[in-house]
Amino acid sequence: MNKLIINFAPTGMIPTKNMTPNVPISVSEIVEDIHKAYTLGITMVHLHARDMQTGEPTYSSYVYSRIIEGIRKYAEDLIICVSTSGRTFKEYKKRIACLSLDNGLKPDMASLTLSSLNFNKQASINEPDMIKKLAETMLYKGIKPELEAFDLGMINYAKYLSNKGLIKPPFYFNLILGNIACAQANPLSLALMINELPKKSVWSVGGIGNNQLIMNAASIVFGGGVRVGLEDNIWHDSDRTVLATNMSLLVRIHDIANSMGREIMKPNEARSLLQL
Repeated sequence: MNKLIINFAPTGMIPTKNMTPNVPISVSEIVEDIHKAYTLGITMVHLHARDMQTGEPTYSSYVYSRIIEGIRKYAEDLIICVSTSGRTFKEYKKRIACLSLDNGLKPDMASLTLSSLNFNKQASINEPDMIKKLAETMLYKGIKPELEAFDLGMINYAKYLSNKGLIKPPFYFNLILGNIACAQANPLSLALMINELPKKSVWSVGGIGNNQLIMNAASIVFGGGVRVGLEDNIWHDSDRTVLATNMSLLVRIHDIANSMGREIMKPNEARSLLQL
């Protein structure tokens, strides 16, 4: 069976220290959690930056540079993906700030959510022109999009972007299921999304909240990769009695992968696969 991509999402934009003391917020905490994950075995990391004073999400290229610099000291090969999310920051200049880094700090990939969507308490606004402008910027800078798809329509929009020449194969998709207003976390929804992917697609699967483990396990069985971390789920158990840590979530994925005979894909192998 093909090797398993582990896309590690340690922080996100929602978890706070009041929700869980285990979420890494500061630059040093994020770098240290990624260091531990890298030592255990991951393929790539999906980064969100937090303001160094308030802990709130930030688009600051300086904060991203500090995180990436810290990672590169011990993991030169790790694939680094930064976020251009529209959940908090709507303006194009803010959303591309993290794409401006260079001199060894340039990210390998950047998230590209393929449509607007509603979360439980907040909308992520991604208008067509904004998506196309973000894709154009990534193409110009040689940064591969991490294509975030929450339903079938978003996959279809990726095909539209491909036909326009705004994204190039091989494509990398994160299929994220279980959000209240999008594809639900069940095998049929996941199978339909996988079936609709364009040719030359590499894919990983994530789940929101309690759905993370279910969707990760299904993807491991189906031959895909996983997106895992406290960004999407802060609980270790479905009854929500034990707070997870990033390491506890990753160790569990390694255990499932080992039982299924899925070797973890090394960063350099994924670089070759994705033509980074």
